[in-house]
Amino acid sequence: MYPAAFDYRAPSSLAEALALLKQHGDDAKVLAGGQSLVPLLKLRFAMPALVVDLGRVSELSGLSSEAGELRIGARTRHVDIETNPDLRRLCPILSEAAPQIADPLVRNRGTVVGSVCHADPQGDWGSVMIALNAELVAVSESGERRIPAREFFEGPFTTALRPDEVVTEIVIPSRSRPAAGAYLKLERKVGDFATVAVAVQVEMADGRIERAGIGLTAVGPKNLQAAAAEQALAGREPTEETITEAARLAAAAAEPKDDIRGSADYKRDVVRVFVQRGLRKAVAMAREGSR
Repeated sequence: MYPAAFDYRAPSSLAEALALLKQHGDDAKVLAGGQSLVPLLKLRFAMPALVVDLGRVSELSGLSSEAGELRIGARTRHVDIETNPDLRRLCPILSEAAPQIADPLVRNRGTVVGSVCHADPQGDWGSVMIALNAELVAVSESGERRIPAREFFEGPFTTALRPDEVVTEIVIPSRSRPAAGAYLKLERKVGDFATVAVAVQVEMADGRIERAGIGLTAVGPKNLQAAAAEQALAGREPTEETITEAARLAAAAAEPKDDIRGSADYKRDVVRVFVQRGLRKAVAMAREGSR
């Protein structure tokens, strides 16, 4: 199927892009890498009057670290995360998740921010950003605001972003203590959407888990935060008993449905097992990094 007819603009500055979005509102769609939007256009699930291509807005490029914060620009591609050697030290969960995104063709063109804004419940980056307690910087002609990833996802393909806003970057807060994370994904074949996936991040202090973040993929109407499991870990020693209880709580937070990929009970049990494995791995990495 061919897309419905639409106008196309490729602004050279963020100001120009924001002016177009203010003018056209819900009738406009933003394109960064195109790996989420273009399929929707071809299937006519999206039929905007205008597509605003950010490909020429150079100020939205790049991955940087400022005052300990990691900043992922809106034009940063999955492959940029995958191949960045510094991230394996600064934020291991990003390096671990990136190679599991779709396939090389998609990773070479698609963007991290675009994937997050697409808000597919089976999308990987949403859960990673929830685990990292990241924030999305949304900009419009009216100003700038930061939206916590944990509040960004409102439902399937639905976010807190307004029609006149562009997410210019994702900000991952600095860590004052040893930290590490893991992303575990069950898929039917390489490059497939997740049947179940789990993102786990921990910060350690004096042998205890000071803060934990757990995001769940493909087991609900949106990327989910396992808040009760996080609270059960905070301030606790990462004993096997503590990890087992957190994994149980995370599985209880999942909202899966029976489908051709598996039963709801099966998916909940995968969540439980993956959280256990992820926590063990993240704690071991954080301890190793503190030496």
